[in-house]
Amino acid sequence: MSGPFEARLADLGVTLPDAAAPAANYVPYVQIGDTLYVSGQISRDDDGLITGKVGADLDVEAGAAAAKTCALQLLAQVKEACGGDLDKLVRVVKLTGFVNSTPDFADQPKVINGCSDFLVEALGDAGRHARSAVSAGALPLNVAVEIEGIFQVKP
Repeated sequence: MSGPFEARLADLGVTLPDAAAPAANYVPYVQIGDTLYVSGQISRDDDGLITGKVGADLDVEAGAAAAKTCALQLLAQVKEACGGDLDKLVRVVKLTGFVNSTPDFADQPKVINGCSDFLVEALGDAGRHARSAVSAGALPLNVAVEIEGIFQVKP
C-alpha cells in the first residue's frame, strides 16, 4: 500500500524511474542517522540523456524540464535508500544544482526551479528546501543539469 507521497505522485501521473546505478567509483547515497546524502543525479528521461548547454542548445524552459528529471531521479534514490518506502522521507533539506550553461547565461536559478517546483508540488511543505544553483562550463556526458540532494528520512 502506498502512502501520501506515492499517492500524490500517482495523482500527478508521475512514475519514478528505477534508481540509477553509479557510473564510477562512488555510491548513489550515504545515510548517516536520519540524514541521507544523494549523489548528483543527471538529466535523463525515457529517451536517454538530456544534453547540451543552456543558453545555446537549450532555453530556460528546456533546462527547467531537464532539472525536473533530476528531481525524479533524486526521489528514486531516496525511495531505494528507504527500502522502497518513499514515505519514510521527512523532508528535502538542501539541493545543489549545476547547470551546463554558456558563460553569459545568468538564469541558473530559473533552470533549477524545474526541480524545486516539482518537489514542492509533489511533497508539499516537505519539499521546501535550501538550495544553490550554479553554472558549470561542462558537466559529465554533456548533460544539461546535475543536482545532488540532502534529505531527512525516518531511520
